[in-house]
Amino acid sequence: MSEKEVSVLIVCLGNICRSPMGHAVLAHEAKKRGLPVVVDSAYSIPINHRARAVESSDFKTFDYILASDNANLSNLKSMAPKDSTATITLFGAYGDNNPIADPYYGGINGFEKAYDQCVRYSNGFLDQIFGKKENVL
Repeated sequence: MSEKEVSVLIVCLGNICRSPMGHAVLAHEAKKRGLPVVVDSAYSIPINHRARAVESSDFKTFDYILASDNANLSNLKSMAPKDSTATITLFGAYGDNNPIADPYYGGINGFEKAYDQCVRYSNGFLDQIFGKKENVL
């Protein structure tokens, strides 16, 4: 268990759906629990409307880099410098070990499935890093 601030980067390829959704959900779930988690996402559209790609420095800046799917995971591992300090893993490793379903072509049901996965994986991540949650609203 950890009480120090934990930094997390969530990565997807499409720049549209999964990383910004995972970012928002993880930040929300951490805030509900009052946990010290800083979240960012790569390939998302931040408030300043500029997409952000993964950078070499991210592998030292972030404690965890969570990939949305296995292709992203493979790319991240191949990009990681030898002196990387980040734990690089599939976001789904904190749940059922599945990738986050790409909702882009799935209509509302696709987005609901991806959202549900993000909630499960976020809570699984927080449980593993900080301990099980206690009746959080």
